[in-house]
Amino acid sequence: MASIGTAVPGSIDTRSPKRRSYARMFRYVLAEYLLSFLVAFLFFFFIFFVNQMLLLARDILLRDVAFFDVVRLIWFSLPSIVALSFPFGSLVGALMAVGRLSSDNEIIAVKAAGIPLWRISVPLIGAGVLLSLFSFVMNDYFLPVGTINFGALYRELLYANPALELEPYSVTRYQESVMITGAVEGGEIDRLIIIEQDDRGARRVILAGGARFGGGADDVISLQLDNVFSHRVDARNRGQFDWISAEEMEYNILLRDIAVSLRSPGPREMSSVDVHREIVVKRTELAQRRSEHQRTIDRRRQELLEDYSVLTERYQTGRPTAREWYPELQRRLDAIERDAARPIVDRSLQIYEIEFHKKFAIPFACVVFAFFAFPIGLTTRRSGRAVGFGVGLLVSVAYWAMLIGGQTIGVQRPEISPVLAMWAPNLVILIAGIGVTMVRFRR
Repeated sequence: MASIGTAVPGSIDTRSPKRRSYARMFRYVLAEYLLSFLVAFLFFFFIFFVNQMLLLARDILLRDVAFFDVVRLIWFSLPSIVALSFPFGSLVGALMAVGRLSSDNEIIAVKAAGIPLWRISVPLIGAGVLLSLFSFVMNDYFLPVGTINFGALYRELLYANPALELEPYSVTRYQESVMITGAVEGGEIDRLIIIEQDDRGARRVILAGGARFGGGADDVISLQLDNVFSHRVDARNRGQFDWISAEEMEYNILLRDIAVSLRSPGPREMSSVDVHREIVVKRTELAQRRSEHQRTIDRRRQELLEDYSVLTERYQTGRPTAREWYPELQRRLDAIERDAARPIVDRSLQIYEIEFHKKFAIPFACVVFAFFAFPIGLTTRRSGRAVGFGVGLLVSVAYWAMLIGGQTIGVQRPEISPVLAMWAPNLVILIAGIGVTMVRFRR
């Protein structure tokens, strides 16, 4: 009979048990997640890419633009597409991966091996952190660079092909101006009519035999007009007018008026550092406005108090009577109180703060989605990947709706905190994940 083992009397085995390694399981779960993430990422990338292509097709592809220039414009548009595809890809990928492991009973096998369930979530959350950082870099650095390059290239194309913004034989409105064009070919505009109207109602009509786009500063673009005749009518006296004629004339147009693609970058297209710098400036200006407003209110109250003191002294003589001066003072007091209660806000500051927090909230959603997807995926029993993909799409739509809703409410209601407006969707998803986790692990 074989001996099972012997123990030496008086000896104690002080060797600590070998520490358990989870590296192989981590690699296995991570590989499953990355495969599912790649599929989900490509799906969302394709959706956003097609949307961008439709916008370009409407504005550029239908014009006579070289194929290589179109490719460059698409390339400069990719950072925004990638930055949005990562969070939703992480959500759907995590749901598909955990759903596949659960439907194939691999989760049960892991539990039977004595491995805690929370160990499976470690590679998912770790990958979510890395994806968050990558998405943030794409949104905070490459998106502004791509926007600047897109605008510069579009400006070059506009100089070479005015038909990008001025279609032949068409009427185009730009803010307070109307442009009527003839034939547009080879960078030249034949027969251009510009009708302007200023704030006072004065109207000016400019007739040009030809025009072409020239140079310009960073915020304007110039039209070089030939054989010009200009006629201006006074708004107050229609019978009074002036006119000029010239062989050449330079007509400047603000970039924000002529083309959306050439407008100055907004907070969405700026880096978080630049946005924060603008926020500091706007907060300082708002504080100065509020301080000036308060000083004005205090001065008006002091003037009212002085007038009240003078009138009360005169009241003792009987002239004027209280019935004569009291209503006027009351009206002044009511007006002061209304102005004092009127909030002094800066809507542009609200927009900048919302975009600032949005730059962090959307990338951080990768981590929140990974935490949410783990307990949800554990409930899948059949068709794990398909069910995870479907649930992921529903949650993505709900998250996007909450994000747009929070942004809209935050812009329209300045009393709503931008932090709450932008981080509320992540908070809702996180609370839902915590709730499902508590229910799942209590079983």
